[in-house]
Amino acid sequence: MSLLEKIIETKDFLVEKGLTEPEFGLILGSGLGELAEEVENAIIIDYADIPNWGKSTVVGHAGKLVYGDLAGRKVLALQGRFHFYEGNPMEVVTFPVRVMKALGCQGVIVTNAAGGIGYGPGALMAITDHINLTGQNPLIGENLEDFGPRFPDMSNAYTADYRKVAHEVADKIGIKLDDGVYIGVSGPCYETPAEIRAFKTLGADAVGMSTVPEVIVAAHSGLKVLGISAITNFAAGFQSELNHEEVVAVTQQIKEDFKRLVKDILAAL
Repeated sequence: MSLLEKIIETKDFLVEKGLTEPEFGLILGSGLGELAEEVENAIIIDYADIPNWGKSTVVGHAGKLVYGDLAGRKVLALQGRFHFYEGNPMEVVTFPVRVMKALGCQGVIVTNAAGGIGYGPGALMAITDHINLTGQNPLIGENLEDFGPRFPDMSNAYTADYRKVAHEVADKIGIKLDDGVYIGVSGPCYETPAEIRAFKTLGADAVGMSTVPEVIVAAHSGLKVLGISAITNFAAGFQSELNHEEVVAVTQQIKEDFKRLVKDILAAL
C-alpha cells in the first residue's frame, strides 16, 4: 500500500469514528499531554486501534488521539508523538500530520519539551525557525503531489501571524513568551557540552529530539504552524547532569501556564 493510500485509509477510518472537520491539530510533547484531557465532547481513540498509526513508547506520552472542542475550536490532539529515536521511520513520525491535513485542519500547534541554550528551565519559547540536525528528512522518497511540491519553501515554516497572536495573548494574560530558534537532533542520548557550544554558535536557543520532521511535513502540506517549546532543563554544559525525570517534573510545574496559553491562543486564532 502506498503512503497516499495509507493516509486515505486512516482518514476514512477516523471520519467513520466521528472525527470530522477539525480546525487545528495539536501535537503535545513530553508531560504536556494533559491539555487533551480538557477537550470537551471528546472522542478518544487509542493509537493501537488506528490503522497505519505508530506507537508512542516514551514516558509522559499517553498514546491517544483526542478529538473534540477546546476553547471553542474543533481540535485533533495527539497525546504523545512518535520519535525517530524510537526506531520509527520518518513516514511514521510524520504520518499524523498528513492525516491532519487530509481531515481538513488549517493549522497545527506543535509543542515539545526542550533543553535551554538561550533560556532556562520554566521558560516558554515560541519557535521562530529551526535547524535540522537530525540527519534525516521526511520528504525523501517519492513526492506526494496531492500535498505539496517536490522542493517546498521553508522560509516561513513557522507562521508569523500565528506567532503574533501568541504574543498578543501571552501579553494579555501575563505569561512570558520568548522567541527563539529550535535545533532538532535525532537523540536518544542527550547532547555533549561540546555539541551544545556548537549549537549556540549556530544560533540555536533550544534543543530537542522532535518537532522538526513534523514541521517540515506541515510546511510541505501547506499547514500553518505555531511551535512552542517548554524549556525543561539547561542543555549539557550548563548544568551538571541531564535526565528525563527532570523534563517531566519541570513540565508539571509550568503546565498550567502552558495549558492556559494554548487554549487562549486557540480561541484567538
